[in-house]
Amino acid sequence: MTTAEVTQQGGYELTLAVRDYECDLQGIVNNSVYQNYLEHARHEFLKSRGIDFAECHARGIDLVVARIRIDYKQALVSGDRCVVRTRVERQDRVKFLFQQEIFSLPDRRLVVRARVTTVCRIDGRLGVSEELAERLLAAPADAAASAG
Repeated sequence: MTTAEVTQQGGYELTLAVRDYECDLQGIVNNSVYQNYLEHARHEFLKSRGIDFAECHARGIDLVVARIRIDYKQALVSGDRCVVRTRVERQDRVKFLFQQEIFSLPDRRLVVRARVTTVCRIDGRLGVSEELAERLLAAPADAAASAG
């Protein structure tokens, strides 16, 4: 089950449910699974901005992870629900910083805080796609209008 919404602050939130096979022997979500949650939320965030990841790749434009820092605060268990909040800012010409947090539901207790640095590659080389940058940084309504 996933649901998504745009927050008033211009961020993006995606709600997920923990599946039992995502848990380790301790009965908690395995640390690597949180990276899957974060990546899925980033891809959905891109879609909300009118960016089709596969279409960009076909055009030779890729947004790839260069660095990820994850702080684990609490654990989720099977059956829990959580929300992944995603915001983005431009760091420099080719880098974008995704600030992401995972909160448990319904109490919105902080579970994970992540800083994901991505770079833009064009035809395999570091580059800049101003079209991609504009859509990433635009308000969701503006991004949808420019995609259409």
